[in-house]
Amino acid sequence: MTDADRPEVAELICLSTNEWYQRHGRPPVFPGGPSVTTVFADIYEALDPGCCVVAEDPATGRVMGSCFYHPRPTHVSLGIMNVHPDYTGRGVASAMLRFITDFADRERKPVRLVSSAFNLDSFSLYTRAGFVPRCVYQDMWLEVPADGMKDLPAESGRVRDATPDDVAAMTALEMEVAGIRRDKDYRHFIENRAGFWHAAVLPDSAGGLAGWIVSSAHPGMNMVGPCVARDAATALALLLRELDRHRGRQPVFLLPVECSQMVRDLYARGARNCELHFCQVRGAWQPFRGISMPTFLPETA
Repeated sequence: MTDADRPEVAELICLSTNEWYQRHGRPPVFPGGPSVTTVFADIYEALDPGCCVVAEDPATGRVMGSCFYHPRPTHVSLGIMNVHPDYTGRGVASAMLRFITDFADRERKPVRLVSSAFNLDSFSLYTRAGFVPRCVYQDMWLEVPADGMKDLPAESGRVRDATPDDVAAMTALEMEVAGIRRDKDYRHFIENRAGFWHAAVLPDSAGGLAGWIVSSAHPGMNMVGPCVARDAATALALLLRELDRHRGRQPVFLLPVECSQMVRDLYARGARNCELHFCQVRGAWQPFRGISMPTFLPETA
């Protein structure tokens, strides 16, 4: 992708994503139009310059598809992939995916992604390429009361804003829980140059961290996550405290389906399901040793 491609890529992300959901009887994901989907190129170019590939129609020069990818010390993460509806079924997605898996193979790193369980075309694309579903998430949304969340757990009172001094402990915790590291993501969240990130941590009794969480208040992606915690109680305390920051809004978050008590607690607070997603990995995989909640911006886990 070049700078000149960015407006077309933003329009492609908006068009192809909305078209798929509306074709399947769902509301558009990006009702705000391409002006909100520019956030993907903005954030990903800030984090990983030059790590977006596009497929171009050789006859017209039109962008047929785009895909972001995120090299990290422990893995390569596959970001949002889109193909224009006029070019579906022509191998565009397969070609872009092959470019990225070839890159990861040269780097000798596994590839990770989070994919919709409802989109069987993308599920087939990834599993044919060697990806294996490893974890299932419930996509949930909650209308946060205008006067804030009630009855927060006692542990939520120990949550504080993250600082640059927390990066080393955040890295150590994610290595322990998920076997991956992405230090520059944490710094990006904490610095918050884009103006819509917030990061928080919950210290443990040994001077480290029991968990950390991030949220995005961007109009095109109001979402809580990523979150990494040693246990579900810590993850719930972090999640409820972070939801409280989004009063009057309806943020989305992804809960591992096996965290049944956590899921029931969110149901009791009015949360509703909107989709299911898989964590998929091509290559080496460490089972989660705690709680890992992904997000769609940035898709770097």
